[in-house]
Amino acid sequence: MLKQATTDKEIESCFKVMSELRTHLKKDEFLDTVRHMQTEGYKLAYVEDKGKIVAVAGYRVYTNLFMGKHLYVDDLVTLESSRSQGYGEQMVKWLRNEAIRENCNFFHLDSGTHRGEAHKFYFRQGFTIASYHFSERLN
Repeated sequence: MLKQATTDKEIESCFKVMSELRTHLKKDEFLDTVRHMQTEGYKLAYVEDKGKIVAVAGYRVYTNLFMGKHLYVDDLVTLESSRSQGYGEQMVKWLRNEAIRENCNFFHLDSGTHRGEAHKFYFRQGFTIASYHFSERLN
């Protein structure tokens, strides 16, 4: 079952899965961080199977000059022990439908260059490589 995480309990329940992708996260800061991000448009969704959260996605719908209105996926992860069981595909399909429902021009995400298995998954989901993403660490 796919749901939006809106309550404190639901958000906190997403930590275990999210921390597999974002290993630097601290459990005692997670709720406050997500609540702050929500003030900036962040939304958190999850797939639950048999009472266990198995996949999590954080995303935003916003507008910029390049893409117009779009849905950007900040975070997308399936619990390692639950991969290759269709949960990630279910999440991508739901996110794509959310982008369509919101009348977005694009549905996109970034993926670290070291995540080869994730890239294979994204290609199977119909994504293409559209650009390079450049960054500079400031602190």
